[in-house]
Amino acid sequence: MSRAAVPGLPSRYPIGGQLPALYADDDFAQRFTAGLDTVLAPVFATLDNLTAYLDPRVAPDDFLAWLASWVGVVDDPRRPLELRREAVARAVELHRWRGTARGLVEGLRLALGAEAEVTGDGGAAWSATPGAALPAADPAGPLVRVRPGRDGARLDPDRVHAIVRAMCPVHTTCRVEILPGPSTDEER
Repeated sequence: MSRAAVPGLPSRYPIGGQLPALYADDDFAQRFTAGLDTVLAPVFATLDNLTAYLDPRVAPDDFLAWLASWVGVVDDPRRPLELRREAVARAVELHRWRGTARGLVEGLRLALGAEAEVTGDGGAAWSATPGAALPAADPAGPLVRVRPGRDGARLDPDRVHAIVRAMCPVHTTCRVEILPGPSTDEER
């Protein structure tokens, strides 16, 4: 959708009616200002609806990618529009959960429509005994099992790994398993 020129869009603030009385009957002045009204009407309409442009749930489709860039979301136009809108709307919340199993699962769902499960936490261990030996490190790290969502769309392994790398806790290396199909109710 272009916001440059909308044929027939009336201006809410016609300039010709705001001119001094001297120009009210001047044909040239009225035609000239009508041309300006045609150019300015989409600008006024956009400014009057600015809050709708900044709300990812109702923003124009072509504006969504720009909003996504504001909040650090990679917008993939191949994804369904509703998932793209949800990813932008929930970006701040998702950034807050970055580095957690919850954030990883939600990030994969919003970015790819994938279902994920994280086992192992890669977390920290502690001891109540002063001077005790450090616990052995878990060499494996967390395991992220990813499978296509209900739509069954094929997952791009490179994108899955990139998202897991970005959302995995900094001090861990997450292992990734990409499973073949959507989960069934019996598996849950």
